[in-house]
Amino acid sequence: MADGVALADRIAERRAGVGDPRALVGELRRALVLVPYDRGGLWTAELGGVRWVCGFTDEAALARFAAERAVLEGTGAASRSWEYATFRGARLLDEVIPAMGVPAGVAVNVADPDGSMLFPPVVGIVPDAVAVDADVPGAVAPGGRERNEGRDL
Repeated sequence: MADGVALADRIAERRAGVGDPRALVGELRRALVLVPYDRGGLWTAELGGVRWVCGFTDEAALARFAAERAVLEGTGAASRSWEYATFRGARLLDEVIPAMGVPAGVAVNVADPDGSMLFPPVVGIVPDAVAVDADVPGAVAPGGRERNEGRDL
């Protein structure tokens, strides 16, 4: 089983301006991602009209997020217990995101300013049926490949 170390390494490469975006998406698909629960559902946040599922590459990254939340939530929050589910990234992208019914993506390691990465709801990351750019002529998938390249339209 793939742990989050390889995903964190690929994120670091992309943040440094190197690495292949398709390899990064592939690594997310293979990785095990920790997603905390919030009020009986998965922890999400909304930004820019997109619902972001917050996932973490390991327990240390989740702990940093929990510490940041404790600062924001105030007294007593530091002792809060954080339950989480472990998902294969492919399941998040192919099943969870489409089931949300709104534009949604995955935000990885959001408490790590130098190690976070957003995987938006676009072609090449999420299924075309829920990608916000699926009907945009000339939409380009990660890595520079045109969305409809190699397909009969």
